[in-house]
Amino acid sequence: MKYIVAIMVLVLTACSGPRVERLDASVEMELTDGWNARDSREVSEGMMGDMLSFPWYGSYLAQHNNQRPTVLVQQIRNASHEHIAVDTFVNDIKRSLMMSGKIEFVAGGAERVDIRDEKADQAGNATAATQKALGQEIGADYVLTGVINSYVDQLKDKRVTYYQVDLKLIELLTNREVWIGTKKIQKLMTK
Repeated sequence: MKYIVAIMVLVLTACSGPRVERLDASVEMELTDGWNARDSREVSEGMMGDMLSFPWYGSYLAQHNNQRPTVLVQQIRNASHEHIAVDTFVNDIKRSLMMSGKIEFVAGGAERVDIRDEKADQAGNATAATQKALGQEIGADYVLTGVINSYVDQLKDKRVTYYQVDLKLIELLTNREVWIGTKKIQKLMTK
């Protein structure tokens, strides 16, 4: 009888796996001191607001009859101690600027290559009325680039994780750096 009870307990324990619970994505949850969705959103919104407040923006509008500048996000590098989903951060940046209505974006890198491939495919396979011709792209006025750095300081049961995001906006025609922004986040975790 003892063995039967022990086997039953083992079977029931083995059947109970990890529990998954769906959460509201709008509710912020921080389980660690690592980079998270809130950091990505707050940094992108803060830095893009700062970028638009610099003199380059008003000068551009004055010189181009209030036409919005076009930006290409070239590369934002993760040089931190942890994996950071940089594509998600870039999308937060783009979303913040698009919602402002003050900036337009053009595709770059692999996306641009894929779009060009699609246009070439259309040239041979789509009707003339629906083809999107090559050579009709809008050139970028500015390139956004940057890096995410971090370091960790730990003593016994306390750990401070420090993140610094440095971005710069470069005028494509002249290679002038028209904006440099820095955002710092510091998190304390106690075990």
